[in-house]
Amino acid sequence: MTDQIAAPLPVFHDRDCDLAIIRGKRVAVIGYGSQGRTHALNLRDSGVGDIVVGLKTGSATRARAEADGFPVMTAGEAASNADVVAVMVSDEAHRDLWANELAPAMKPGAALIFAHGLSVRFGLVQPRADLDVVLASPKGIGPRIRDLYVEGQGVFALFGVHQDATGGAHALGLSYAAALGCGRKGILETTFAAECESDLFGEQVVLCGGVGELIDAAFMKLVDAGYPPEVAWFECFYEVKLVTDLMFERGIAGAFGKISNTAEYGAYLTGPRIIGEPSRAAMSAVLGEVRDGSFVKRLMADYDAGSPDLLARRKALGERTIEAVGAHLNAVAAKAED
Repeated sequence: MTDQIAAPLPVFHDRDCDLAIIRGKRVAVIGYGSQGRTHALNLRDSGVGDIVVGLKTGSATRARAEADGFPVMTAGEAASNADVVAVMVSDEAHRDLWANELAPAMKPGAALIFAHGLSVRFGLVQPRADLDVVLASPKGIGPRIRDLYVEGQGVFALFGVHQDATGGAHALGLSYAAALGCGRKGILETTFAAECESDLFGEQVVLCGGVGELIDAAFMKLVDAGYPPEVAWFECFYEVKLVTDLMFERGIAGAFGKISNTAEYGAYLTGPRIIGEPSRAAMSAVLGEVRDGSFVKRLMADYDAGSPDLLARRKALGERTIEAVGAHLNAVAAKAED
């Protein structure tokens, strides 16, 4: 079957964005973790002079925000006088944060900005009709986005307008994304649903769920067959970064042109056996659960119960054999550096 590519998304760069818009706003960044800190620092360095940070009382990140020079208050206090409220806390916390603090505090005509579309797409947050609602989703981990910004570079961002109450949501969203440094690379316009559903699918099937299980299953297959765990760790885990870096730089086809003929030919024969019809059927099931909200319902049910399932699975992951072998080899490397 020939791959079909849809029409390209609209793309915006710095020349298409007016930084004066966001520079003239009072911005409340709610949360000061990986994304929140990066957003606040990049906005300030792009000329946004009025930024406050909203945190829970007793938040562990309060000292860091204050050390970075930002006024810190509760989320409700931060939102009450803000023109733009950027929600940078974990997805599952959005529902209660919105209902208890942000919704009662935000002034008419203000803008809500999200870095991920989940809470709006699945109704955890149902914004008032008098608010602009914008997606500004840089495609990268917070500290890396910050590092690239400081170097004069940027990352791609996905951008979308869910609700345009004022008529200015589109221009404001582009201005905000450009202030993060994303206009240096490319700001692609999409929808909350497309960003959220594809993000959840990609995380579960490829980036985290699929890759993690593939690595561990292949590693344990070699270990159970009697191969040294250290050798299995190198072949099934350590070299993954080397190959994915090459794929990122050159594309999959370009990377295959740089690996050995043995590896390339084996990939053609074996890849479709590992990712065959059962795997594609599982992908279809996962996508269905993302689209119909089943996954988010399960996520929120666990969150409301105190996250027992998440915490148990996190503990079990840390106890896998591959983790112990990796720790041992990292210790070996560290000892060599002494």
